[in-house]
Amino acid sequence: MNVTDDKTIVKDYFNSTGFDRWRRIYGDGEVNKVQLDIRTGHQQTVDTVLSWLKADNNLANLSICDAGCGTGSLSIPLAEAGAKVYASDISEKMVGEAREKAQILGHPENPTFAVQDLETLSGSYHTVICLDVLIHYPQQKADEMISHLCSLAESRIILSFAPKTFAFSLLKKIGSFFPGASKATRAYLHREADVVKILTKNGFCVQRQSMTRTRFYFSRLLEATRQ
Repeated sequence: MNVTDDKTIVKDYFNSTGFDRWRRIYGDGEVNKVQLDIRTGHQQTVDTVLSWLKADNNLANLSICDAGCGTGSLSIPLAEAGAKVYASDISEKMVGEAREKAQILGHPENPTFAVQDLETLSGSYHTVICLDVLIHYPQQKADEMISHLCSLAESRIILSFAPKTFAFSLLKKIGSFFPGASKATRAYLHREADVVKILTKNGFCVQRQSMTRTRFYFSRLLEATRQ
């Protein structure tokens, strides 16, 4: 499967069966035990990012790009905290759900939502954030995406990825890493050293890091600032 196929599959998946599955996971309704575990893990990653940014006490002064915003689980709280947020996702259905949530919560203008893939993002933002997206792409494509996102970040970039270790690779191999009958995309693991290398190449240095691990959700989180 080539890179173009990966991108097409991701887009089609999150506009069809994947949207229904992940809408439930990212929501607050009743889900099965596996989905609840993934929901918990994802929310822990979001909460860690929010805690980092709020601890800096300058959110109201920041412009933030939430690349791969899903249904708005990060972008909406960031807007509520005062940041100016540009949020995008490859899935039209995901963006529609996020926009509807923001309107219900009384935020019709901020965040600004758009249907857009990572490669076509443009502009300049104080902070660029990309959570739980790189898992859908192989290393070479992930490197290209990270480099592009770095070019949009004036000061900071925050990324999450599924770390490639022996233990996690084994879990993935036996089918326990990302279970679910409606999962239709490949799950790519990435070596932390490779991610750090591409950040360094683009002039960034890791400042904060965290690891979220539940039974079915594994995510390494890195914050890097421009040097």
